[in-house]
Amino acid sequence: MNRKAGLLSATIFTSVALATPALADDAAEAGYEGQTIVVSATRRDTTLIETPINISAIGADELEHEQIDDMRDLSAFTPGLTVIDNGARASGTIVMRGLSADDTAAGGGNNGDNAIGMYLGEVPMYYDFKLIDMNRVEVLLGPQGTLYGLGTLAGAMRYMPNRPDPTKFSVEASGRVFDMAHSGDVGYSGYATLNIPLAEKIAFRTTTGYYDTPGFIDYPYLLQTPGVSLPQPGTLANPLGSAEDKAANFKEAKDVNYDHTFTSRNQIGFVDDDFQVFVTYAYQKTKTGGRQATGGGVVGEGKYEAPWRYLEPATREGQLISLEATGNVMDFMDVVFVSAYTQRKTSYHGDNTDLLIDLDYDYELFPAFSSYNQSNQKEYEYTNEVRLVSTFDSPLSFVAGAFWNRQNYRSNYDEYTPGFGAWALENWGIDIGTEDHEYSSYVRTKTDEKGLYGEATWHFTPDIQITGGLRYYKYDAWIDGGSYLPYWQSDYRSRSGSTSDDGLVYKINASWNVTPDVLVWGTYSTGYRIGGVNRVAPCVLPLPPGQNLCALENELDYGPDKVKNAEIGVRAQLFDNRLSFSLSGYHVDWNGIQLAGQTVNGAIGITVNGGKAVSKGIDFSFNANPFPGFNIRGNYSYLDAHLTEDVLQLLSVAGGDLVDVYAGDRLPGSTKNSGALGATYEFPVGLNSVVLGWTATYMGGIYTRTGLRGGGERLPSYTMHRATVTYKAENYEVSLFANNIFDKYAITGVSNDLTRKGLVNDGVISRYYAQSVATPRVIGLEARIKY
Repeated sequence: MNRKAGLLSATIFTSVALATPALADDAAEAGYEGQTIVVSATRRDTTLIETPINISAIGADELEHEQIDDMRDLSAFTPGLTVIDNGARASGTIVMRGLSADDTAAGGGNNGDNAIGMYLGEVPMYYDFKLIDMNRVEVLLGPQGTLYGLGTLAGAMRYMPNRPDPTKFSVEASGRVFDMAHSGDVGYSGYATLNIPLAEKIAFRTTTGYYDTPGFIDYPYLLQTPGVSLPQPGTLANPLGSAEDKAANFKEAKDVNYDHTFTSRNQIGFVDDDFQVFVTYAYQKTKTGGRQATGGGVVGEGKYEAPWRYLEPATREGQLISLEATGNVMDFMDVVFVSAYTQRKTSYHGDNTDLLIDLDYDYELFPAFSSYNQSNQKEYEYTNEVRLVSTFDSPLSFVAGAFWNRQNYRSNYDEYTPGFGAWALENWGIDIGTEDHEYSSYVRTKTDEKGLYGEATWHFTPDIQITGGLRYYKYDAWIDGGSYLPYWQSDYRSRSGSTSDDGLVYKINASWNVTPDVLVWGTYSTGYRIGGVNRVAPCVLPLPPGQNLCALENELDYGPDKVKNAEIGVRAQLFDNRLSFSLSGYHVDWNGIQLAGQTVNGAIGITVNGGKAVSKGIDFSFNANPFPGFNIRGNYSYLDAHLTEDVLQLLSVAGGDLVDVYAGDRLPGSTKNSGALGATYEFPVGLNSVVLGWTATYMGGIYTRTGLRGGGERLPSYTMHRATVTYKAENYEVSLFANNIFDKYAITGVSNDLTRKGLVNDGVISRYYAQSVATPRVIGLEARIKY
C-alpha cells in the first residue's frame, strides 16, 4: 500500500496548491472555496490533510490579489516567518522561528543566510526573484536536511513556478499603475506570460516583467563638491548651518530609493507520463539610488529624509540556469536529477565618512573631509543533486538523495577621501598622493558542501505512519584575501586560510489520521548550518603602520551551529470543508550559535560561534467559508526566543567597549506576536462577479539587539491594512487596490545602536545611525487578462 503521503505537517493561510495542470485549472476556478489543496514539499504530491510537516503555502490567487511581488511581502501571511523590509537595495532580512542573534539592519541582506534553504522549483537559488507566474509558494518550518539537498537550520522556502504545458496555448498579461504617498512619481509595473506548445509533448513558457516603483526617501544634504563643500558647516547646536550655508554646500536628490527591476524566466519542457525534463533560464536586475532609511533625525532631517553626504546607489543582478529531469523506473521509483548554475552580482556605493572619523586618524581636521566607498561582489554556485523517490505499492516508502554544492565568492572594496591628499600635503607636509584612494581590499572564498540524505516511512495502517530520516554532511571552505593602504603601503599584503567539518543529523516523525478530516503529528529533528570562512582580508603580521582592517588567525573562520527541534500539531477540515485549521507548537534548542562579532583590527563585522538559545512558540492558521462567496482566513504566531547561556563581550558600543549578554535575553530580529486576518466576498454582477477583499496584518515589536543591551531598542509594533475591489470576467479582471491604507509610518530595522546615534567625534556629529522605514500608502489600478 502506497499512500504517497508526506512525511511530516502543514499550516495554510489560504488557497493553494496545484501539483498538475488539471489541479491548477480546478483550483483557479474554485476561488477560495472547495479547493483540493495539494503540495509537494514531501517530494510527493499530497493534500495538506495527508501531509504531516509544518508547511505554510500561499497560492497563485492570493499572490495576485494581495500584490505579493517578492519575499518581503510574505511574512504577513506566513506564521513563524519574519521578513524585515529594507527596500530594493537588498532582498530583505529573513528570520524563521526567531533563529537569529544578529542585530537588525537598515540595509538588509541578500539571501546569503544559509540557515534557510531557498528553492525555485527543485533548484536551490540564491536570489529574490519576483513572484510572477507562480503556482504557489511553500514555506517549510523546521530543519529539512533529511529531505532536501540543502541542509537547513531553520527551514526552507520554495517558489513553485507554473510549468510549460504542451496541451494548450495560453497567454496572461498584467499591468499596474499606482500612486505612492510622499513620492513625486507615479509607479507602474507589468508582466506577460506565454505558454507555447512546440510539439505533442514539448512546450515553451516565458514570463517577463518590469517594475518601476517610485522612491519616497530624499537625500537633501548631498555634498555639492566633495573635498570642497563642508559636510557640517554649522555648529553642534545647528550642524547644517544657515540657509545660506546649506545653499553653498548641499544639493538635494528626491525619491532616491526607487526600484527599477527587470525580470524574466524562460522554460522549455518535455512532459510525458513517466518522464519530464525542464530547462530554465532566469534573469533579474534591480537598480536603486539609495537606502530606504533615515538617520532618525540626528542632524534635523525629516521623517522621509536621509542625512548622508553621498548618494548610495546599488545594482543587484541574478541569473540561474538549470536542468530538472524526472523519470519513473518500472513503477518502482522516480529518479530526479537537478543540475544548476546560479550567479549574483552586486555593486554598492555608500557614505563612508563616519567610519573613517571614528578610527581617530585625525581625518576630521580637514574641514571638508568626507569619504565614500565602492564595493563589488560576485557569487556563483554549482549545484548537482540526485534523488530517488519510491512509487511502488507497499507499506514502505522512501526518499534518498545525494547533494553537492560549490559556492564561490569574490569581493573588491575601496574607500576614497576626496581632497584629503592635497590638504595633507599642505597642512601636514605628508605626500600621500592626490588620487585620494584611502583603502582597498579583496576577498576570494570557496565553499564545498556535500550531503547524503534520506527518509523512510512505514505505514502501520492506512492512517498511522512513522518516518525516520538521516543526513551526513561535509563541507570545506577556503579563503584568500588582502588589504592595501595606498597612503602608507606600496602594494597589497595577502594571506590564505581554510576550515572544514562534517556530521550527522536525523529526524523521527509520526502521524495519525484520526479521521479522514483530522490529522495529528509529532516530529523530533536535528538540523545544522554549515560553518565557513569570514569574508574579511586576513591580517599579515607584523601589522603595518596606519589603518588595518583585517582578520587575525582566530577570526578567519567559524564552525557550524546546530538545533534540536521538537514539535506537535493538528490539522482538521470540518463542516464539509467549510472550516479548516492548523495548530502546532514547537521547542527548538540552539547550540554553538553563529553570532555577529567584529575583528580586533578595524572592527569589521565577522561571524563567531558562542552561546545557546531556545525558541518556542505556537503557529495557528484557519480558513473558513461560512456561506457561498464569503471567505475568512487568518493566522497567528507566538514566539519566545531567548538566550539560555551568557555570552561575554558580544556587542560593541561607541568608544570600542564590548558589552556582555545574558541567559534570558531575548533574541533580536523577530517579533513575539504577529498575525493577519483577511476576508473576501464574491457576488455576481450579471454574467460576471465582483470580489471585495480586506486584509489586516499585525507585526509586534522587534528588538534591534540581544536583550536591548548595548544601545539596543524595541521597534514599535504596527498594524497595516490593505484592500481590493475586483471586477472579474471570464478572461479578464480589473482591480482597484490600496496597501497601507492609513499611511502608517513604521520603523522596520535599525543599523548601529543608540550609543552611536548623534555621537560627537571631535566636533563632528556622527551619521552612523539609520532606521529603515516601511513603504507608505499605495493606491493603484491593476488589469489582468488570461486566455
